[in-house]
Amino acid sequence: MANKDYYKILGLNRNASEKDIKKAYRQLARKYHPDVNPGDKSAESKFKSINEAYEVLSDADKRKKYNQYGDQWQYADQFAKAGYRTAPNQSRTRTYTTTDFGGFGDLGSIFENLYRGFGTDAGTGRRPSKPESSQLAVEVTLEEAYLGAQRLLQMQLNDTCPECGGSGRSRTARGKACSVCGGMGTVVKNRRLEVKIPRGVNNGSKIRLAGEAGGHSGARGDLYLVVKMLPHKTFERKGDDLHTEINVPLLTAILGGEMELQFLKGKLALKIPPETQNGNTIRLAGKGMPLLGKQTYGNLFIKIKVVLPTKLTEQEKNLFQQLKAIRTK
Repeated sequence: MANKDYYKILGLNRNASEKDIKKAYRQLARKYHPDVNPGDKSAESKFKSINEAYEVLSDADKRKKYNQYGDQWQYADQFAKAGYRTAPNQSRTRTYTTTDFGGFGDLGSIFENLYRGFGTDAGTGRRPSKPESSQLAVEVTLEEAYLGAQRLLQMQLNDTCPECGGSGRSRTARGKACSVCGGMGTVVKNRRLEVKIPRGVNNGSKIRLAGEAGGHSGARGDLYLVVKMLPHKTFERKGDDLHTEINVPLLTAILGGEMELQFLKGKLALKIPPETQNGNTIRLAGKGMPLLGKQTYGNLFIKIKVVLPTKLTEQEKNLFQQLKAIRTK
């Protein structure tokens, strides 16, 4: 998706306050969350766009760059160094799409707006003396971190212009900009990358793609995908442990019984001991997140929330009265 309007995605104007941005994000994220709209690809795509917009607009420095350079804000330092007041090629269409191999959804727009200037040094024609590496944030759901995922990425990345060799100047018409790249020194080329998201990744985990930074020509460094975990509506992750809550009917809490818990993969059978108190926590060893690079798991902690019955019948009220009389003797 080219020329994204992050303010429009969140339904805001450009003067929106930090509080307005956070409020709009929370409302839209709840509305379009994949767990609320299972199987709805449109809602999933919208959810990713909302997260991308919030990531930029909630950061004061990124928002300032976005306000000046639009959806090419990531290249702000390079543009400023080259003397551009706005992105020189904002009108270009630059898309990134993914095809899912493993049934975990797609990474969508998180690979959009990749870096510029790795083929040459920001239009000066100078080739970097050493391979340069780059980092990109990749948003990962809790399910993807638990199960792992595999992607085939189809991208459009900048490469050194074969006509001018990256100088941005015409070889035949002295002093004029190259007619192929428009003086930028780079051209857009298609590229396909296969990316594996390993089980157990967490915030800050890095996925290394060797030799994938920069264009196909010249020195190429490594591309590192830096994981940013998306919040989950049911489970909270703390390290390798998972925390959640479950509503337990009063009679089950008093007499004991079994309940089902919808997990990241399938369902878990949960045994409720008799006389379980409200607020008690049940620990399931080895039912947490997989440890990165290992075959072991963290723990799952489930907090009990006892739910009192409502709309009691007369018979039920009488039974509770009898219980009260017995307990107060």
